[in-house]
Amino acid sequence: MPLVIYGHPFSSYTQKVLIALYENGVPFEFRCLEPGMPADWNEWQRRWPLRKFPLLVDGERNVAETSIIIEYLQLAHPGPVRLLPSDPMAALEVRFFDRFFDLHVMNAVQHAVDGALTGDPVKRREGLALAVDKLERAYAWLEGRLAGRTWAAGDEFTLADCASAPSLFYADWTHRIADSFPVLRAYRARLLARPSFARAVDEARPFRSYFPLGAPDRD
Repeated sequence: MPLVIYGHPFSSYTQKVLIALYENGVPFEFRCLEPGMPADWNEWQRRWPLRKFPLLVDGERNVAETSIIIEYLQLAHPGPVRLLPSDPMAALEVRFFDRFFDLHVMNAVQHAVDGALTGDPVKRREGLALAVDKLERAYAWLEGRLAGRTWAAGDEFTLADCASAPSLFYADWTHRIADSFPVLRAYRARLLARPSFARAVDEARPFRSYFPLGAPDRD
């Protein structure tokens, strides 16, 4: 039975898992959680009542939370690209960056998105202001930490980059990464050129109108 992913192509966290799957060519069936697909919605909610996606289904095993899904894939469906290093200290660095991008970049974007989704102009401005403050601090820290590195945790593409790609993609849409952060801008460009992420971006193009802040005409 093939792996099944419940998610949405425009979801940053779905993209995070898709990148891992594409990196290693792992076959799977995608269930797009769009309105008008009640069977998929009902089955997804039955398997994961907390109603967060993506969800990986492997036989009767349900695996939730993106970082856990990617670690599970490495254990149960390994491929040529090792997304978690075997060395424990190197793996700790990867896990740290994975958490950093989820908690300090993508969550900052979510403040702006949530504010815009309310339809309230005041909450939209407040959400965006909070996001800008958090993102500026994250950008400044990353500019120094990524210097001299090809990928987030060093020379190899890892779980950390699966997290950073969609995070920085939407962060730059929310609050543009300034020219004063050339290291970070170059890193984002390398992520966009990576075939696994380029594929995820292309698959999400039909849904760009969903971005409540207005998707820019680029990327």
